[in-house]
Amino acid sequence: MYLINPAAHTRRAFLRRSGQLAVAGTALPFALNLAAMGEAAAQAAGDDYKALVCVFLFGGNDYANTVVTYDDPSYNAYSTIRGGAAGQAAGGVAIGKAELTPTLLVPTTALPDGRQYALHPAMTELATLFTDAKMAVQLNVGPLVVPLTRAQYNNSNKKLYPQPPKLFSHNDQQSTWQSSSPEGSTVGWGGNIGDLMLTQNTNSLFTCMSVAGNAVFLSGDTALQYQVSTGGAVGINSVKNANVYGSSSVKAAMAQLVQQARGHVLENEYNKVTKRAVEAEGSVTSAIGTDFAAGTFPATGLGNQLKMVARLIRGRSTLGTKRQVFFVSMGGFDLHDNLIANQPGLMKQLSDAMAAFHRQMVAQGLADKVTAFTASDFGRTLASNGDGSDHGWGGHHFIVGGAVKGKQIYGTPQVVSINNDSKLAGYEGHVGQGRLIPTTSVDQYGATLASWFGVPAGNLESILPNLKNFGGNVNGIDYPKNVGFMA
Repeated sequence: MYLINPAAHTRRAFLRRSGQLAVAGTALPFALNLAAMGEAAAQAAGDDYKALVCVFLFGGNDYANTVVTYDDPSYNAYSTIRGGAAGQAAGGVAIGKAELTPTLLVPTTALPDGRQYALHPAMTELATLFTDAKMAVQLNVGPLVVPLTRAQYNNSNKKLYPQPPKLFSHNDQQSTWQSSSPEGSTVGWGGNIGDLMLTQNTNSLFTCMSVAGNAVFLSGDTALQYQVSTGGAVGINSVKNANVYGSSSVKAAMAQLVQQARGHVLENEYNKVTKRAVEAEGSVTSAIGTDFAAGTFPATGLGNQLKMVARLIRGRSTLGTKRQVFFVSMGGFDLHDNLIANQPGLMKQLSDAMAAFHRQMVAQGLADKVTAFTASDFGRTLASNGDGSDHGWGGHHFIVGGAVKGKQIYGTPQVVSINNDSKLAGYEGHVGQGRLIPTTSVDQYGATLASWFGVPAGNLESILPNLKNFGGNVNGIDYPKNVGFMA
């Protein structure tokens, strides 16, 4: 059950409808409406800079082969449940323990009961960042309305024990991770963080920027996302191209038509939006400057997206920004089949790209000003379906940056089991087949990042609506509002 402030809801609905009216019936690119928000309230403030970068892993990343339990009792249970590394040819999906030794994580503070974890063997770059105290692991994160035990999850009284809607559904959980609501949501917590930061930027349009297409995460009540490609700003062909239909005269005429003042109020507003979009494209093109030297970033999908984020951050003065929220993504994680064959390439791409991005932030002198973090639809089952794993709930995630309290593993280690047992009385840490019940909510995860970013404590619950339900020890598990992985 979600509690909504009626006044706030009405105001937000009005703003959303107003934004939708601005683009109703138009045929020009989506990018045109992104400049519709006026910059009147935007003012330069201070000399500091901070950025959050969400790296979303679409498809639901397999948690058990990403941050792999390593101590002997837990590893042996994992290997038995997942078919054993020796049985991979017959459909087992466990990773051999010897393969994990190079990426063993040795945190500054040892975990209780001798628990140990290693990263997927392909994630050597992130393992190095962990050792260098520039990366932290947050165990078992996922959407929660309130803390839940297995018995409460199974209780038919969903008003007493509310749970996120439409669990295990890709589209709905992607949206819930990004916005606290299922598919159809129009406002995300990254965008709401942006709402509070608009006045920090001279040009508010570039507060929330996506290099991965439209994402509800970046849509706020006032802030809208500005989308760019890995090659730069998305232009309007009739204005950007040197010639239209082979004629510079046609190009000039089209540019005038879509930007000139009109007598009709709606036509005039539409052309104002177009004019601002054209100006924004010019600003972005100027800001990103020349490409980095070859080899600075891996030539992969995520590498190219994070490279564009790094170029935009480098050009922050041109863009007039001091606070920014970015969104990038990878796909391919829905591995019901071919987990052992396909996950290594995904893990290497993620690890290499995030490490390269951090190195570039170091080179720019902004390592402690930029924090990147992962998110995904959900984790997956611990039990193998024969060649992969199925949809789950909680999963393990990474936070990278100079302000991260790195070389630490945060959260509650889970008993490695698909049976109804747990060392935490009454918790029973999964809802079948090793689908983890999260012990850290997305709201806690997001609040920790938002607090570091500068969001006042009094505003956190308006951005992350379920945060009010956390902040103590429940069912033997600590649920702090701030998880503590940021300095």
